[in-house]
Amino acid sequence: MLNFKHLYYFRTVAKTGAVNRAAEKLHLTPQTLSGQISAFEARLGTPLFRRSGRRLELTDAGRMALTYADEIFQVGAELEDALLHRTGAVRPPFRVGVADAVPKGIAHQLIAPALALPEPARLVCTENRLERLVADLAIHRLDMVLADRPLPPNTDVRGYSHLLGECGVGFFAAPALAATLQAPFPQCLDATPLLLPGEESALRAPLLRWLERQEIAPVIVGEFDDSALLQAFGNAGAGVFPLPLTRETAAALPPGITLLGETQEVRERFFAISVERRLRHPAVVAISEAARLTLLGRAPTQASLSRGPSS
Repeated sequence: MLNFKHLYYFRTVAKTGAVNRAAEKLHLTPQTLSGQISAFEARLGTPLFRRSGRRLELTDAGRMALTYADEIFQVGAELEDALLHRTGAVRPPFRVGVADAVPKGIAHQLIAPALALPEPARLVCTENRLERLVADLAIHRLDMVLADRPLPPNTDVRGYSHLLGECGVGFFAAPALAATLQAPFPQCLDATPLLLPGEESALRAPLLRWLERQEIAPVIVGEFDDSALLQAFGNAGAGVFPLPLTRETAAALPPGITLLGETQEVRERFFAISVERRLRHPAVVAISEAARLTLLGRAPTQASLSRGPSS
């Protein structure tokens, strides 16, 4: 059984970075506190700290333990508040990891149904690389991962990928750049500055293959793991930028951004990755069911976006 007093002592030392300061805060002697931390490490069978000069640094196990400790004491504080003030039942957290390649507008659209449940969860979103998110999913720190590709086949994590939807890809440009492109699409992309998703994106390789089939050689001026950063540079005119072609994409673009053209040969897909083969978590079920009814995968109307050179 976990000793929560030891866990509290560990968390205090981790937050202060030194036994002496933590001991003052806890009204203990440094020797007593050091002994309690050593007993906690012996109970867990792994060191939680390593010394760096006069400070203590967390080991990998220590960082994991601190994350759990923060969550445990946060839930404890919520329980105390609910009992003391009768604020009603605390909303259970729904922890979602969003891969950084997923556009923010689409992530919002796909996750939003979880907040519309009769008993809505308290949404906790984390953004990171897919591999890190999948690792957190494996130890149940996340309930679901939203990604632009299924679970990587070489991972040791047991999980299941549920397709939420897919759509084609549009090529967009800021007004000044679009005005310089006279050739029809897609020939207007040849020798044109282009921004690409990073190597971790599932969209990158299909895009490059499609450009090669069209015998088009753009000038790649930037590569971005984060979709929001890619779009920010594109909005500023740094280059033509590809985005999933949905109404949500159109709504998030600033005025004047031009849709040069689109292709349905390259498909952007979005997946909910969970540890459940058959979805049971109410929030994940709501997300999956709503995704089938949304506009995801339907291209914006001509009235939604400015059009560039036509094919």
